[in-house]
Amino acid sequence: MKNHHSKLLTIGVTAAATTVATLLVNNLVSGEKKIRRKIPRRYGISDSQFERSMSQLMGPPILDGNRVTPLHNGVEIFPAMLAGIASATTTITFETYIFTAGEVVNQFVEALSARAREGVRVHVLLDGIGCDCVEGAPLRKMREAGVEVEVYHLKNLGRFNQRTHRKLLVIDGKLGFTGGVGIADEWLGNADAPEHWRDTHYRVEGPVVAQLQAAFMDNWMKTHATVLHGNAYFPAIESVGPRRCQMFKSSPMEGSESARLMYLLSITAAEKCLRVGNAYFVPDDLVTEALIAAVTRGVTVEVLVPGAHLDSKLVRRASRHRWGRLLENGVRIFEYQPTMYHCKTMIIDDLWVSVGSANFDNRSFRLNDEANLNVFGEDFARAESEVFRRDLENAREVTFEEWKRRPLLEKVSDATVALLRSQV
Repeated sequence: MKNHHSKLLTIGVTAAATTVATLLVNNLVSGEKKIRRKIPRRYGISDSQFERSMSQLMGPPILDGNRVTPLHNGVEIFPAMLAGIASATTTITFETYIFTAGEVVNQFVEALSARAREGVRVHVLLDGIGCDCVEGAPLRKMREAGVEVEVYHLKNLGRFNQRTHRKLLVIDGKLGFTGGVGIADEWLGNADAPEHWRDTHYRVEGPVVAQLQAAFMDNWMKTHATVLHGNAYFPAIESVGPRRCQMFKSSPMEGSESARLMYLLSITAAEKCLRVGNAYFVPDDLVTEALIAAVTRGVTVEVLVPGAHLDSKLVRRASRHRWGRLLENGVRIFEYQPTMYHCKTMIIDDLWVSVGSANFDNRSFRLNDEANLNVFGEDFARAESEVFRRDLENAREVTFEEWKRRPLLEKVSDATVALLRSQV
């Protein structure tokens, strides 16, 4: 009998250990292989082959006839999004990562609830970690008003570490919003104080809005297990502007390398200038080599990141550890000073712009669900470059000599955190 109990205990311990190991692998490691070899440079941004590659490799095609309006900081972003919600007559689909109880969340809850009470079909998808009020009043109020609310991967232990980081709002299938902003009080104001973050969001009209809607539907089907379709969600959309756009999505369960591949292809095709503004800049070895190769062939590379005002000190340390080779080889790195810099933008040769939710780190490349809007056009790119230059005026440049002179304890701390960079 004693041996029998011992065998049962051994079986139980083995099963538990196997379960834990499986959960760790599912949560910390993507099942897909990672691109490990340098992507050869075969064309530039201005070459028509670049546009064909982006359309065919990234999934959805680049579409003509769109209008894209940049919105800077909460003072512009939130009123525009709330006005869009108030204008809805048939449907609203809304997916976001950060949804933190406070003044801004209350405004969105009231706006979404009001439309639902008027008969508009409202669907809200929130991330289980990014939302701090899963069991709180905001979600309860929306549900009581008739809003369909789903929480992404909160109770799925096998996928708990894989978050939706997408920021998508679509009104009547025709008007979209996307970018970097979260629904929280940190984004209030005009980046005019340390507690008011710097960010950019985009109001989108035209045929590409259907691609924003498709990105939302991707996670809605995974979470709610229903398909939203028909004219209320995918109406015919006429051309409304001059922009050529593409909305691509990436996910650890399907196409997890899309964000990384898009960045790598774009960097490799750069011919003159490359500007990266990103809140969480922790480039891996292949991206680092691609940036250095760009400088070597004469491309001016500028990277703008947060300074002391950053919501994750671990990310700052992991990021700083990776700067040495970049700085030594001519990449210029700037730290934004006034407040938290939360933008996610890449501008290449004043012709190609990528904006959205994807960060320059492994979590975005391999673990999160992301969505980025790509815009092809000289005048739009030049306007974005001008905004980038204005932000640089509020930043300080970090030199290679300064980076090398960091205190020993700081270097050790940075290097230690960098070992965990795949998760921060």
